[in-house]
Amino acid sequence: MSLINYEPMTVLNRLRDQLNRIHDPDLLPSLWDEEGSVVTSRWMPSVDVREDDDKFVFLADIPGVDPKDIEVTCEHGVLTIKGERKVETEEERVGYKRIERSRGTFYRRFNLPDTADAEHIKANSKNGVLELTIPKVEKAKPRKITVKS
Repeated sequence: MSLINYEPMTVLNRLRDQLNRIHDPDLLPSLWDEEGSVVTSRWMPSVDVREDDDKFVFLADIPGVDPKDIEVTCEHGVLTIKGERKVETEEERVGYKRIERSRGTFYRRFNLPDTADAEHIKANSKNGVLELTIPKVEKAKPRKITVKS
């Protein structure tokens, strides 16, 4: 079974992000929250997913986010990465305001295959890259069952 990323609202998220660059983000509030069937966020970090023979590796670009502000959970086969990039300073001048780097909360979800061992996930953060290593469960070996008479 292969790993499937289920993000149905990606196109809408991109459109909203582009509109946020034109307009004040406070004028375009998030349409969904954690109680909804799809959770969106103000920005989504890029994530690479690699499958090796013995593990899955997730690499998420999250520069400027303190590792203590990142929450990684796995429940019912869904891996969730969420956190927040906080605003440090904003440069403001008369008639001029410019903010290009995304900030605020982020939330990414990935469906894991049955072969992922969710009990032994390891997370490391280095140089703005979050690395999650998820080992694969050992395949069950076929065994012979004796039928008693």
